[in-house]
Amino acid sequence: MNEIDNNANNGNKCDLSVNIAGIRFRNPVIAASGTFGSGKEYASLFDTSLLGGICSKGLTTTPIPGNSGIRIWETPSGILNSIGLENPGIAAFIEKDLPALKQLGPVIIANLSGASSDEYINGAKLLNESSIDMVELNISCPNLKAGGMTFGMDPGTAAAIVAAVRRVCTNKPLIVKLTPNAPSLVSVALACIKAGADVLSLVNTFKAMAIDIVNRKPVFDNITAGLSGPAIKPIALRMVWELCDTLKESNINIPIMGIGGINCTEDALEFLMAGANAIQVGSAALVNPNTMPEIIDGLYRYMQTHELSAVSQISIRSNNG
Repeated sequence: MNEIDNNANNGNKCDLSVNIAGIRFRNPVIAASGTFGSGKEYASLFDTSLLGGICSKGLTTTPIPGNSGIRIWETPSGILNSIGLENPGIAAFIEKDLPALKQLGPVIIANLSGASSDEYINGAKLLNESSIDMVELNISCPNLKAGGMTFGMDPGTAAAIVAAVRRVCTNKPLIVKLTPNAPSLVSVALACIKAGADVLSLVNTFKAMAIDIVNRKPVFDNITAGLSGPAIKPIALRMVWELCDTLKESNINIPIMGIGGINCTEDALEFLMAGANAIQVGSAALVNPNTMPEIIDGLYRYMQTHELSAVSQISIRSNNG
């Protein structure tokens, strides 16, 4: 991996770097929100400077202890989580976690959530004046009783919150993270673009549940939870493809970050071929901490094999290709 990284820095013809809304990522592989802690948890396992970017855990203006009861439940080819956005609050993140994150090297993206419009706006103001590189507006978390996914289900409510945050988020590119649970994800995406989103990331977890058949009750105190992992990949891939296809037909050029069950290089390649400019890896890193370095290595070797010089060349072949 070090040899590959050095080759990229020395002008090797395989350049993994990508530009997202004016921000340069050394490669298109980003640690997804909620799965990478504050970065230091993985620093002892691999060289985290190899990553393209790191998304923080979901952040709110005030600390949240998270949901009670069971929070993680394994399912076939995936996991259910009901963490409930446990986090120390934005001020504490900026003071305690951000300095260490900045030292790791990758682009730092702060994932912003909230239970109300005012909370999103106040949080965006704080992050706008911090040293983060980008804000990811989370209007897609299914594990909040108020806010979160409720803002991302309808084009009108999604556009309103994006516009409100955009007005105060003037120093940072704004990513909007979309929910797959919306009746029409594409309609929500188009509304977010019109309201000022610089980048779209999709998808967040699918709303799901599990029942404890021994005790004959739902596993989670919150009843429902978010499903992630390999089980959702084909659906997430389809959603990224449909959105990218719509944007192409509408001559709309906006970067897309693909998320959902990415477990290996082949998965990452599929999302890039579907139109994503970058990808985020979440649940897979909980199973194999080296997943992201392995994907970066695999992308590089794929580009070498197919004589590609830029990540943007990883695309579906035309009928004449």
